[in-house]
Amino acid sequence: WKTYLGRPETDDTRCLAMCELGCALDPSEEEMRVLEAYLALRCRYWSRDEANILCGKSNLAHCLSCIGRCDEALVLTREIYARRMEVLGISNKDTLVSGLNLCVALLKLEKYEEAIPLARDELLPAAQGSLGSEHDITLNMKKNLAQGLVNNPERTRD
Repeated sequence: WKTYLGRPETDDTRCLAMCELGCALDPSEEEMRVLEAYLALRCRYWSRDEANILCGKSNLAHCLSCIGRCDEALVLTREIYARRMEVLGISNKDTLVSGLNLCVALLKLEKYEEAIPLARDELLPAAQGSLGSEHDITLNMKKNLAQGLVNNPERTRD
């Protein structure tokens, strides 16, 4: 990181090094500040680079969740999923990963009434159709759906 610190803010390599630094740190307030700074630079100088901005937001959402700021993480995760749905469609791998992240965030907050239908009715059929039943993403969706069904206090035998 120190190698790139002296470069101008508009240097893409400096910005990417900042992202790598943020991702290398253990989830903490410090990591969150680095990722927020990375996102600010990305949005200021490369606002049309939506793929990297969404990736940075996803990293920030993960960090927020890890440090216990789950409600904030959920807001970001919803935004990322909605944008990828709009631009890429449900069958795209990045959209499916964002949907899986949203499902995990909902389950962490025990929002089963939203997480279960999202996984069962939207994400899992799309993943099976575009990636196949044995793909890691599809299997993770099945696992998270099963966890949601088991942990839901309002579950029924149906």
